Amino acid sequence: MAKVDLDSLRKQCESVYKLVLIGSKRGKELAEGSKRLIETDTRKVTSVVLEEIEAGKIHYKEAEKPAKKSKKSEE
Repeated sequence: MAKVDLDSLRKQCESVYKLVLIGSKRGKELAEGSKRLIETDTRKVTSVVLEEIEAGKIHYKEAEKPAKKSKKSEE
């Protein structure tokens, strides 16, 4: 089992919610056959994902918000 420091994971992701989102999305990618971003002896997908996040290989990027339409331009 991988030894992953939870404090370092929290520093990589500002919130636990973002950490869960990143982990679940990346875990699904690995389960579907994506290549690992780090070398590890760990076999479990969840542990690999946590190690990748801790190593700084995966980051959370917020989607850009669309520009708001002004009421004048709609008229």
